[in-house]
Amino acid sequence: MLAVLRNRRFAALFASQVSSLVATGLLTVALALVAVRLDPGAAAGIIGTALTIRIAVYVVVSPLASALLAGRSSRAVLVGADLVRLIVAGALVFATAPWQLYVGIVLLQTASAVFTPTYQAVIPRVLPDERDYTAAQSLSRLAYDLESLLSPPLAALLVLMLPPQALFGIVALGFLGSGLAVLLARLHDQVGSTAEPVRRRLLRGLGVLARTPGPRFAAVLDAAPATIYATVLVSSVVLLIDAGADPADPSAALAAVLVAFGLGSIAVAVALPALLRRLRDTTVMLLGAGVAVLALAGTAAAALLDGLSVLGIGALWVVLGASSSAISTPSARLIRTEVAADQHAAVFAARFSTSHAWYAVTYPVAGLLGTIAPSGAATAALAGLAAVAVVAGLAMVPPRSPD
Repeated sequence: MLAVLRNRRFAALFASQVSSLVATGLLTVALALVAVRLDPGAAAGIIGTALTIRIAVYVVVSPLASALLAGRSSRAVLVGADLVRLIVAGALVFATAPWQLYVGIVLLQTASAVFTPTYQAVIPRVLPDERDYTAAQSLSRLAYDLESLLSPPLAALLVLMLPPQALFGIVALGFLGSGLAVLLARLHDQVGSTAEPVRRRLLRGLGVLARTPGPRFAAVLDAAPATIYATVLVSSVVLLIDAGADPADPSAALAAVLVAFGLGSIAVAVALPALLRRLRDTTVMLLGAGVAVLALAGTAAAALLDGLSVLGIGALWVVLGASSSAISTPSARLIRTEVAADQHAAVFAARFSTSHAWYAVTYPVAGLLGTIAPSGAATAALAGLAAVAVVAGLAMVPPRSPD
C-alpha cells in the first residue's frame, strides 16, 4: 500500500490530504472549546447547530460548485479552496459570538465541499493503474482513521500551551500546508467538462449517478456507514453510561471505544488491497454492510435487555469500524471504473452530496430517539435502516464487468 507513495504527484496530493484532515480534526475540537468559552450554558446547542450547518452545506454546495467550476484548472480550484479555508480559520481566532462561528462554518464547509470531490476526481488521473488506485484509496482511508484517533490528543496537548481560540491559527497553518502540497503536485488537468450549459451540468452528476449501476449501488449502500457513524458519534455516550461507565465522566470509556472503532477500520483498510484482488468490490461492500446490520442489531438487543457492558461495546465497535471501512473504501473504484473521466468531478460531487444526505437523516434519528426512547431504541432503528439499504443493494448489484 505504501509503495504508491513512490509516485511523486500522488505523494504530494496525499500530503495535502493529510494536512487538510489534521486541520479539519483540530477545527472540530476548537469549535467545541470556543463554544464553551463563548456561552457555557448553550455550548451543546452551538455545536449541534454547527454540525447541522456543516451537513446542509455539503449536500447543497458540492453539486452546485461542480457545475460552476467545470473547465477550471484542478490546481487552481484546490489551492483556492485551501486559501479560503486558511483565511476563514485565521479570522475565527478573533470570534467573539456564536453567529461568527456559524458564518465561519458555512464558508469553511463550502470550501471543503469544493476541495474534496475535486481531489477525489484528480486521483484516478494521477494513478491510472487499478492496483495503484486501490492502494491509494486504502491509504486515504487509513489517513482518515489515524486523524480521528490522533486529532483529539493533539488538540488536548495544544490547549495546554495555547488558548482555545489560538487553535484556529494552527488550523490555518494546516490549510496552508495543504495548498502548498497541491502546488508541488503540478496538476495540469481541468475540473469536469464544459460541453453543456451550467443548468444541465448542475444535474449531470446526479443523472450519471442515478443511471450508472455501480455508483448507484454505492449511493444506496452509503446509508449503512451513515447508520454506523450516527451510532458511534451520537449514541456511544448514552450506551456507555447505561452499560456501567461513570455517568459523571464517561470520557475515558468513550475514548477507549472510539479507539477500538478506529482500529477495526484501520485493520480492514490495510487488508483491502489484497482482498479486492480476490473479491468483487460490491461483494466486499455488501459483506461489510451485512456485518454492520448484525452488529447494530446486537448492540440494540443487548442495550434493551440490559446486557450491554463497556467491554462488549468496545468489541462491537471494532466490528463496526471494520464494516465502515469495507463499505466505504472500495466505493470510489466503482466510479473510476464505470464513469467517463470527464464526468468524474461531477459524479464525485454528486456522491459527496448524496452520502451526506444520509447523515442528515441518521444523526437526527440517533439524537431524537436517544433522548425520548429507551437506550438501544435509536440503534435498533438505525439497524433497520441499514438492513433496508442492504436489501436494496442486493437488488441493485451491477453485473460483473467483461474483464
